[in-house]
Amino acid sequence: MTHKTYKLKTDNNPVELTIDYKAELNTEQLSVVEHGDGACLVLAGAGSGKTRTLVYRVAYLLEHGVHPENILLMTFTNRAANEMIMRVEELLTYHPKGLWAGTFHHVGNRILRKYITQLGFTSNFTILDTQDAQDVLKNIIGDITTTDKYFPKAKALQNIISYSRNAGTSIEATVLQRFTHLNPELIDMIAVIANRYTNKKQELNLLDYDDLLILWLKLMNEHETVSTRIRSQFQYILVDEYQDTNHIQAELIKSITKEHNNIMVVGDDAQSIYSFRAAQIENILSFPEHFPDCSTFKLETNYRSTPDILALANNSIDHNSKQFKKNLKSIKPAKDKPVLAALGNTQQQAEFITQRILELHDEGTSLNDIAVLFRADYHALELELQLNKKAIPYIKRGGLRFFEQAHLKDVVAFLRILNNPKDEISWTRLLLLLPGIGRVTALKIIAQITTAATLADVITMPITGSKKVAASWNDLVTILKPIAQKPELTISDYIEAFIRGLYDDYVKSAFENPQKRIEDIEQLTNFADQYSSLDELLADITLSEGFQTNTTVPDTQQDEQVILSTIHQAKGLEWDTVFVMHLASGQFPHQRAMQSRAEVEEERRLFYVACTRAQQALYLLYPITLYSHSGGLAFTQPSEFIRELDTDLYDEWNVETESTDDLPTIEYLP
Repeated sequence: MTHKTYKLKTDNNPVELTIDYKAELNTEQLSVVEHGDGACLVLAGAGSGKTRTLVYRVAYLLEHGVHPENILLMTFTNRAANEMIMRVEELLTYHPKGLWAGTFHHVGNRILRKYITQLGFTSNFTILDTQDAQDVLKNIIGDITTTDKYFPKAKALQNIISYSRNAGTSIEATVLQRFTHLNPELIDMIAVIANRYTNKKQELNLLDYDDLLILWLKLMNEHETVSTRIRSQFQYILVDEYQDTNHIQAELIKSITKEHNNIMVVGDDAQSIYSFRAAQIENILSFPEHFPDCSTFKLETNYRSTPDILALANNSIDHNSKQFKKNLKSIKPAKDKPVLAALGNTQQQAEFITQRILELHDEGTSLNDIAVLFRADYHALELELQLNKKAIPYIKRGGLRFFEQAHLKDVVAFLRILNNPKDEISWTRLLLLLPGIGRVTALKIIAQITTAATLADVITMPITGSKKVAASWNDLVTILKPIAQKPELTISDYIEAFIRGLYDDYVKSAFENPQKRIEDIEQLTNFADQYSSLDELLADITLSEGFQTNTTVPDTQQDEQVILSTIHQAKGLEWDTVFVMHLASGQFPHQRAMQSRAEVEEERRLFYVACTRAQQALYLLYPITLYSHSGGLAFTQPSEFIRELDTDLYDEWNVETESTDDLPTIEYLP
């Protein structure tokens, strides 16, 4: 028998360097990859290949002898982490077993499973999802005695507690600064609930998402043996999207890096747009102060947009004072300038977008390559209806279609019972909004009121039940009585009566973002004024909800869909053609933002993000008139973000409308 020795290569021991970094990276990216030791701030402009740079940096470390278990790569989605690891594998042609990669929460979970016994939990703790956490809070609220008719519900309380913990602020400061709709007298009770929530989780060995970060940081700060092990293990730390980190995440980074100081954060302060989630732009802006010896790199070569689009985006963001100055440069040839178009009203704005989409599709642009972006969900109301009427398929990213949202369904249910008092489905939805009325009681009430022929008959019916049920029913009758007695009232009068009499208080207690919900309803109120009857309005809403497919696009392309998205949801994505709508003063930037320079700057960053989603064509649109909440039409001005632009950076189109009863036609005069 002959004995031979065969050497098996392990995953973590490649034989030789396999990547030609100079050939595969531009000069800016190569500098980051080869000189990224120590503390590094990488300012990666939109479309500059930051993911590619991170992937090659990880591969570079592995090829130069760093063990995978000594590298920590943190991203903001697990999908992003998985994609990066797959790309690292493709580059290296082997799997770097042991490399730590994932979201902050994912990494926190792994660490806590190993060390959480130091904090009084056991390692088999359960992680609560959002609904689970709300259920725990509901049980706690049930034990609280309050005379407040509309005390915040579990979902709203969860949002307050979560924001407070991630921002590192007290419940009192959080409510006074971010949840100003709440009665300040409730602050002490909310703080009590938050404390009981924390204790209940410890008692039941439960953690919510926030705990995965907060308890990890607690380990680092209070248990030296554990923190020493973690710091010694992670010799190289890389963090993606650093401009989106919150207070807790920034503190974790400072703590973990104390031994080796090899921390590379990659991000773009110009794309910091999530303060409402407790993200703090100060984390990236102050990074050089916290790490005084840090090296700063800039990725300014843009692979996405034309020079014309970048010139406009650069000009806009240059008006911000709190920023690292960058100047994005395109590798593409010059093309058409962005288009600015003023439309007569929101309906004409929707018609313009719809017509241009059909023209672009006829010219060969896939619907999948077209996106319409907006500041707020309600900005797309008329557009959604117009797309439905023109049978253009669309998908709304990151959220429900306008009339699918719970608060708008509530208002529509109210309108439907005014139109048809026998509508049991709408009565059920409406009655369940009232304090003291559950499903069983609601069904009993409905059995009585649906025997009525008119709304006037409904409000005279005696409803039996507890004092709380009677009080809630009387509140509803108080709203319905003037409507039944005054046929001259408008649809907007109906909606306003519902809001004043019932729904304003309900929204503040039920939702974590009541102001945004009220704004949606105000937009519906303005929109409803265009209709002469409830029948007509409700028919359009129903048709909008029931829209499924179309016959305009050939059968072979039925999978194509125009993308509708808020700008927040569009970050990180790109399309050939982008429409940015509702660029009117008071709409974008939002009126509330005008009270604070910091908020105006965040709104401008939002505009910058919208513009830099476009690869080849960018349309900036605003309506000249808007329906006023007080009634009638109001003239608008273009957004401050439009007025401050250099006028030679865009082409202005004058839009002429030739309307018939059946088909409005828009003619462009560039």
